[in-house]
Amino acid sequence: MIDEGPPDPLTPGDHGEYTVKHYPPKTTKKNGGKPAEILSPWTGATLNGKSRQEETNSKTEQEEAPPTSLGEWDAGDDTEAPPPRAWLLGNIFCRMFLSSLLGDGGVVKTAARIAQLLSLAIRRSLTGEHVFQRCRVLIVSLEDNRDELKRRILAACLHHGIQPSELKGRLFLATPGADGGKLMTIDRNGRLLRGDMAAKLEATIKAREIDIVSLDPFVKAHSVPENDNSLIDDVVQVLTDLSAKYNIAVDVPHHMAKGAADPGNANKGRGASAMKDAGRLVYTLTTMSTDEAKAFGIKEDQRKSYVRMDSAKINITRHGKTKWFRLIGVRLGNATEMYPNGDEVQTVEPWNPPETWADLSSDLLNKILTAIGSGLPDGNRYSDSHNAKERVAWKVVTEHAPQKTEAQAREIIKIANEPMKLLKTKQSEKDPVKSGSDLAERIKAARAEAEAFIDLKTAELKAAPDGALLPIGVLRQMITRHSRCACAVALNILEPKT
Repeated sequence: MIDEGPPDPLTPGDHGEYTVKHYPPKTTKKNGGKPAEILSPWTGATLNGKSRQEETNSKTEQEEAPPTSLGEWDAGDDTEAPPPRAWLLGNIFCRMFLSSLLGDGGVVKTAARIAQLLSLAIRRSLTGEHVFQRCRVLIVSLEDNRDELKRRILAACLHHGIQPSELKGRLFLATPGADGGKLMTIDRNGRLLRGDMAAKLEATIKAREIDIVSLDPFVKAHSVPENDNSLIDDVVQVLTDLSAKYNIAVDVPHHMAKGAADPGNANKGRGASAMKDAGRLVYTLTTMSTDEAKAFGIKEDQRKSYVRMDSAKINITRHGKTKWFRLIGVRLGNATEMYPNGDEVQTVEPWNPPETWADLSSDLLNKILTAIGSGLPDGNRYSDSHNAKERVAWKVVTEHAPQKTEAQAREIIKIANEPMKLLKTKQSEKDPVKSGSDLAERIKAARAEAEAFIDLKTAELKAAPDGALLPIGVLRQMITRHSRCACAVALNILEPKT
């Protein structure tokens, strides 16, 4: 190592400017006693009077000829379609693209990602997404140590019934810690340098023939200012270059910025937006909200055991529906005399929220609507007001369908009341139910509107591209109920298939 001497002092010049005083050059045995090149930490000047940049530019001009083209091609010569994108897991991971999962600390980002990556290693879906091919997976944990990562993997394997033999040669783990270095660093002179981790990562990808690598979390993979877009862009460029060079998928789970949860907002990622901009498959992971827990009938003390994954920035395919996961505590069976209970570590499994209209047959719906339409014994109508007591309408739903929550029952009432005007409103405070025949007439009218709705949608389906909408047979099954309520339900579910 060359001793550069004390730092170069700054002294005021004649005109208030600063000049640099250099110390005498040191000599070393390696350069035959010639003065060693010394770089000023302040100006970047070497002792021969030229700047390091000037010398580099001179060598570059001599060694490299200037580029002559952009490598463009004539689109008219393209006679064959390009190959399909190389998806690995659902719309989550894809070769040559950067993925990310944004979430607050404690929202089990790592547990969710481990389950998804294990799906690729064993070619069996653990999280509900389609597995396109079996992969060699590399997980680089930059927060957990070796034992903690092993605990997380073991929890997922125990819960999902994965044997160690299924992972042999398919799942590779690394917890490099400080010795692993960084993808990018800043030297003492403020210059951006490629870190040791980049080379180590590339060597491992080659040696293990990796298909997908996950670095968790992104913030620990570099040591540049995380709010600097230019520098963060340089960091992610290292990863995107690796994905293109080796035809692999790269995943970098990332922390969210402070503030209220906002499912599906890619801008909630911590630090510079360049990280989000470079990603092509960005998702968010958020805990179930209080309102969602009420709607799904989940107790408040249990709602944090449910998390939702939403597409936030999906550049290469359309956005998918929200996916839900339930956190499961798994006993590892690693008890000792000192710790007789051993460890319990969380993993995830898919969870489907209860559907508002599930398990409601046409007959049951008609019974509910008839009961509501018939009104109260005193002739008044039911009400959807939160202040209503014995007149509250949602309880009629739960009397006939006790499996429905209050929130679900209110949603059913809301949709049913719009076309049929069954409930008491400000305009109908003194408008009691007239008779059973009046209700029959309104149901008859609603039935006619439902048939008209079917005819309208039939015409739209005939004009739509093949496969764009739900088949007419499926649609008819969903809206053959004897009320306009069925139309509203059909409108809610009529959408492009995923």
